[in-house]
Amino acid sequence: MIDDEHSSDGEILTGLVLEIFRLNGRLLTAGDRLIADVGLTSARWQVLGAIHYADEPQTVSWLARSMGLTRQAVQRIVNELEVAGLVAFKANPSHRRAQLVMLTRNGQSAYAAADRRQKPWANALAKNFKRADLAAAQVLLAKIRGKLEADTE
Repeated sequence: MIDDEHSSDGEILTGLVLEIFRLNGRLLTAGDRLIADVGLTSARWQVLGAIHYADEPQTVSWLARSMGLTRQAVQRIVNELEVAGLVAFKANPSHRRAQLVMLTRNGQSAYAAADRRQKPWANALAKNFKRADLAAAQVLLAKIRGKLEADTE
């Protein structure tokens, strides 16, 4: 028999997930507007960020896992970024076919330009919230993500 009723906690979590979906849409729109003149989209910016924050060049598969996205989606964006001259592929000594992705100078410049716009935007948005609330939300979302990651392993 399938339980077709939410528990009270399940109902709240479902509401939270729906709110996250709506928030994600707004964040993507805001990001697109914020960096439009840099020649990026939110999706490209997100991939550049994953490459930027990696300790060393990584494969597309690794980047996709770190972002919680499919390899195919990240590969498509990485290919677009390569055509735009923002990333380059490097031979992977550990794997003949899975090349490593790295930022080019232009990619580093584009990411830095986006980052310069994001900081004042984030600072202004954060002024409307209590620091403790923001920190608690970050911890909660990380716990939910961790549970989902553990469930898929």
